[in-house]
Amino acid sequence: MEDSRNLTDEFKGMANEQVFDALEKTRTPLEIAIENVEHDFNIGSIVRTANSFNAKKVHIIGKKKYNRRGAMCTDKYLQIEHHPTIEDFLKTQKSRELVAIENNTERAKPLLNKKFIQDTTLLFGSENNGISSELLEKAHDVRFIESFGSTRSVNVGVAAGIAMYEYARQIIL
Repeated sequence: MEDSRNLTDEFKGMANEQVFDALEKTRTPLEIAIENVEHDFNIGSIVRTANSFNAKKVHIIGKKKYNRRGAMCTDKYLQIEHHPTIEDFLKTQKSRELVAIENNTERAKPLLNKKFIQDTTLLFGSENNGISSELLEKAHDVRFIESFGSTRSVNVGVAAGIAMYEYARQIIL
């Protein structure tokens, strides 16, 4: 029987646990945190992208359930932690640089000029309300993705992909 899962050839035919274990050996130090994202599909999309970059972990702050369909079952291949509060999340981030991707604050500087460190956690918020002020003030750095058209921002799932790629370009590639 052909393996129809969205996996690269090296993982075809392996059980989900075997895929997880194989990826665990080469995880990147990147972590992702998602807060205030209203649309479940966006959360699933970010989880899928985090898997694509073999992120160490995805943190979901507040919301416990999301549409796993958007993740295309990739949530089985990486660690996802739920945190009921920002305080609970921050306890896991003691030695990490928190980089918020947010365009709705004067603190934000262009992503283009960011120099990432290995132990980075990228923070993402909702398209409507962004990252909460409570979490934003805990961020060590705030960056925005430059836009060249008439809209002020891209979809949060797209923003996550762009930011993860820039991290990977600097740290992994």
